Amino acid sequence: MAKTIMVVDDSKAVRAVIGATLKLSGYNTLTAEDGRAALTQLQQKGIGPVDLVITDVNMPNMDGPTFIRELKKLPAYAGTPVCVLTTESEQGRLEQEMSALKRAWITKPVQPAQVLKVVNELLGG
Repeated sequence: MAKTIMVVDDSKAVRAVIGATLKLSGYNTLTAEDGRAALTQLQQKGIGPVDLVITDVNMPNMDGPTFIRELKKLPAYAGTPVCVLTTESEQGRLEQEMSALKRAWITKPVQPAQVLKVVNELLGG
């Protein structure tokens, strides 16, 4: 059975690139434009637990760090790995804040090979 990955980013283009990369590699994907929308979607009936979450840091309504903290409060997602999308300039500033929450980084601009490398490492693929 294919694993499911949620991609959370306010950029439609980033969601499209990552989503297409993952689908071509056999993964199922869900997408959301911010943390609040992602939490709402993940708590809907019929949406099974996802195997991995990839989230941006800076988003409207609910940013990445807040989304991750709220996600980890949900029993079904407490152990779900999270990959953080960030720019090089954000990475240093956020490492301390996110150290207990993150599992991996993907640096923007997003490169499909980098996405697949990180996803495969996190999911043991």
